[in-house]
Amino acid sequence: MTEGPDPEDLAMRKMRFLFALRSRGVTDARVLTAMEKVDRGLFVKGIFAARAYEDMPLPIACGQTISQPSVVGLMTQALNVGPRDTVLEIGTGSGYQAAILAQLARRVYTVDRWRRLTREAAALFRQLGLVNVTTITADGSFGLPDQAPFDRIIVTAAAEDPPGPLLQQLKPGGIMVLPVGQSDAVQHLIKVTRSEKGFDYEELRQVRFVPLVEGLGNE
Repeated sequence: MTEGPDPEDLAMRKMRFLFALRSRGVTDARVLTAMEKVDRGLFVKGIFAARAYEDMPLPIACGQTISQPSVVGLMTQALNVGPRDTVLEIGTGSGYQAAILAQLARRVYTVDRWRRLTREAAALFRQLGLVNVTTITADGSFGLPDQAPFDRIIVTAAAEDPPGPLLQQLKPGGIMVLPVGQSDAVQHLIKVTRSEKGFDYEELRQVRFVPLVEGLGNE
């Protein structure tokens, strides 16, 4: 019979995980608490499960990735989610980012083009008792006009420019965080704040994400 991971070793890995987040600039206490509550190990399957608590992106199904935890933390921190906010996430992936947002927001809508990913993520959300997350299979580049406007929007795939439909679905005073740039070149993490006069853009750091693709996946 195969033994599970040693509890002391697991606790140490989680402690190092949180220390790595702080050392890479994730300092918001609410974000750190949310990331401490959500076990990344539940979102990483198969041969990569042993590396769940390392600060690195890892492959998941459908040719996608679960983002590097420090990048998840920095994006969540930049989003500055309030407890009354409704958040739209484009790119459900493993569901890890949405599970963290669910600790901070009133409601989270998460969209992915891959039906397999939304199905598996929704099952995890049910397992974790996250009743404030709605998971939808759709082309995320168009957002969710029926549920708009949103207080916060986060995009976990890179577009050449912030998609127009998503900008229009952001409330005045709202914030969107997303990677922008060509998929085979340097991408930049951008924070967009909608004001009464238009949109203000702030460049946060260089990143690398999978590209934002239109249409639905075939899995």
